Amino acid sequence: FLNGSISQQQMRRIGLPWSQQLVQRTLIGTGSAVLAARLALQYGVACMCNGGTHHAHKAHGSGWCIFNDLAVAGKAAQRDAGIGQVLMIDLDVHQGDGSAMIFADDPSVFTFSIHCGQQSFPADVQQSDWDIPLAAGTGDAAYLQVLQEALPVLLQQVQPELVLYNAGVDVHRDDALGKLALSDEGIASRDSAVFSACVEFGVPVACATGGGYQEDHSHIVRRHMHMHRAAAEHMPAFGRVMDYKRTAAAARQKQRRNQQLLP
Repeated sequence: FLNGSISQQQMRRIGLPWSQQLVQRTLIGTGSAVLAARLALQYGVACMCNGGTHHAHKAHGSGWCIFNDLAVAGKAAQRDAGIGQVLMIDLDVHQGDGSAMIFADDPSVFTFSIHCGQQSFPADVQQSDWDIPLAAGTGDAAYLQVLQEALPVLLQQVQPELVLYNAGVDVHRDDALGKLALSDEGIASRDSAVFSACVEFGVPVACATGGGYQEDHSHIVRRHMHMHRAAAEHMPAFGRVMDYKRTAAAARQKQRRNQQLLP
């Protein structure tokens, strides 16, 4: 892909024509996910204005996704920051099939997906560590009940050191491709629920915008802004979480140094 030698068949699977501009955009997008993870580990929460390319697999792209940005960000955080357990929370209307396949044999990354079980794409749904497929037409109340019941169980079970959140807005009732039926208020409540749960469990979050499809793009932008607003509202709490983590880490380091000095 990077040098243009990718086959036309592979590009058809991705669904985009190859160009040097697409290569640049793809690399910038993947880099922004890596940066978001680094910033989340520093400040507690960081949001991209793009991303969520969860249909990209390890060996091929698919569904307008070339490199799986959050997957790259998670492994980079483990390599560069010494992060152990990573949790991917995917709330796009489509299942994150690429993420599920990439981490199928990697217990250090737990994949969680709430999606519509009656979407035509991906054609071959994969097995995440925890999938919750919902019926077409599921609205705010039922969706939020499922999410709010799952989040504390998920966080308690996985005990992540970093959450990667795909906040797709194609769950909206007016989305051109999605078959769920959330309102603007429902999406805002969903994003707030994710951040509140992560604050409560003391885990930082890096976020991608995910999918959203409508002829009038202003509606999509407005829906994506719910994630950014919710992150901003929770940022003071995330800041306190990270301050506590840094203080606790410094205390542990001091204790180890003192023990080494003991005769």
